[in-house]
Amino acid sequence: MFQAAAKTFWVASTTSREILSTIRHYCKKTPTTLRVSEAVSGAGLDTNIKVQGWVRSVRPQKTHLFLHVNDGSSLQPLQIVASSELNNPSLTFGCAVEVTGTLKRSPHQKQPVELEAHQIQVVGECDPVDFPFKIKERHSLEYLRQFPHLRCRTNAFSSLLRVRSEATTAIQSYFKKNGFVQIHTPVITSNDCEGAGELFQVEPSSPESNEDENFFSVPAFLTVSGQLHLEVMSGALSKVFTFGPTFRAENSQSRRHLAEFYMVEAEVSFTESLEDLTKVVEDVFRSATEHVLAHCPEDVDLFHKHVTPGHRETVDSMMKKRFPMISYTEAIDILNRSSEKFAFPTNWGCDLQTEHEKYLVKHCGNIPVFVTDYPYDLKPFYARDNQDHPEHTAAAVDLLVPGVGELCGGSLREERLDLLRARLEEAGLEETYSWYLDLRRFGSVPHGGFGLGFERYLQCILGVENIKDVIPFPRFSHSCLL
Repeated sequence: MFQAAAKTFWVASTTSREILSTIRHYCKKTPTTLRVSEAVSGAGLDTNIKVQGWVRSVRPQKTHLFLHVNDGSSLQPLQIVASSELNNPSLTFGCAVEVTGTLKRSPHQKQPVELEAHQIQVVGECDPVDFPFKIKERHSLEYLRQFPHLRCRTNAFSSLLRVRSEATTAIQSYFKKNGFVQIHTPVITSNDCEGAGELFQVEPSSPESNEDENFFSVPAFLTVSGQLHLEVMSGALSKVFTFGPTFRAENSQSRRHLAEFYMVEAEVSFTESLEDLTKVVEDVFRSATEHVLAHCPEDVDLFHKHVTPGHRETVDSMMKKRFPMISYTEAIDILNRSSEKFAFPTNWGCDLQTEHEKYLVKHCGNIPVFVTDYPYDLKPFYARDNQDHPEHTAAAVDLLVPGVGELCGGSLREERLDLLRARLEEAGLEETYSWYLDLRRFGSVPHGGFGLGFERYLQCILGVENIKDVIPFPRFSHSCLL
C-alpha cells in the first residue's frame, strides 16, 4: 500500500512539474504588449515584448534594417533593429506595424533602449508617394491644417494633443482638489448669455417637421456659455464649474476666433470681492501650466524650439511673478500716455481691442495682467453695478496674457433684485429672464464667476499664433471639415 501511494505521489509531482514547465515556456514565448512610452522608459528590458504603432522612419542597410516606431504615447519613438531579411516592400513611412522581439539596452547615446526584432508584421500599408507628409520634411502648421484627418500623424500635432489632454486633466484636478462640483451644463439652450446675438439656432433637419412650430416650443440655440446654468447650481452648491464646448456664430476667419471652442467656467457663492475670483483664475492657470510642464516636457519643448523659439522664457517669466492688477481707467491712461499709434480709439468708455490688450501686457512686463472695473455699459446685464458715478463701472475683470490678449473674463454677479430687474426692464428682457430674477428672490447670495478660453490658454503656453492649430477639428466661418 505504501509503495502504491508513493508511486501515485511521484506521478502527480511529475505531472505538476511538467505543467509548470509548460506554463513557464509559454510565458517566455508569449510577448508582453507594451506601449512605446513604456518600452522607451525601460519597462520589459531583456524580455520578449510586442509593440504596435506607425513607422516614422525606415533605414535599410546591407545586413540590418532600422525603423522608428511610434504609437502616440510619447514624442520619442522606439528604435527597431532587425535583420535585413525582415524587410519587405510594404514596410514604408506611415505604415502600421506590429513588432515582436527582445528589448535591449542600446549601445548608442541617442536612445536608451532598442528592440531587436524577431518578427515584423505590416498591419496597414501606406503609399509614401501619395501620403501628404514626407519623411524628411518639416511641415508648417498652416500646411498641416489642410489635412485635419491626417495631421495627428505628425510630431507637432500629436504633441499638441498630449498637451491638451494633460491640461484638461490638470484643470479638472484643480477644481476637484479645491471643492468644486462639476456640472454638465446643456449644449442646447434657450438663453443668450452674452446678449450679442451671435447664436446658432437649432432646428430639426427632417422634411416632415413643421416650419411654423419650434421643436422645443421655444427658439433653441447652441450654447455660448454655461454661466447662467452654473448660477442656478451655485444657489445650492457653493462652488461649481463646467468644462465643455461653446459656440459663437461670428463670421470671422481670424487667428483668434473659432465657431466651436472649449470653455472652463466657474461660479463661486458668498463672495463680494473680485480678488476672490482672480485668485481662482490665477491658481487654475498656474496649476495647469505646472502640470503640463512636468508631464509633457518633450512635447512642450518641441513647440518652444521649433514653432516659437524663445517662448519658454516667456512662460518661465509668467510662472515666476504674480499677475498684476490694474483698473480699466488706469489701462486707458496707460494707452493714452503711450507713443504707440493705435488703429482703434482709446477714449474712456471704448472697449479694449486686441492691440490695446497686447500693449498693456507688454507694458506690465510681458506677463498676464488683470484689468478690472470696466464701464458699466460695456458689460452684460448680470455684471454687478459698482454704483460709482460719475464714471459708473461694473465689477468685472479680464485676464490679458502674452501673445493672445484676453484669455478670461469674469464678474461679480448682480445679486440685488431691484437693480437687476431695472436693467432687464431697460433691455426688454424681464419676461425672458423671469427665472433668473427668481434666483434673487429665493435665497440669493453675493456670488461671481468667470470663463476661460481653453484654446487660448494653449496658445499662450505653447506660443501658437493661430487658434485653429490647438484644437483637433477647427470649425470656423465657411469651414467645417469632417
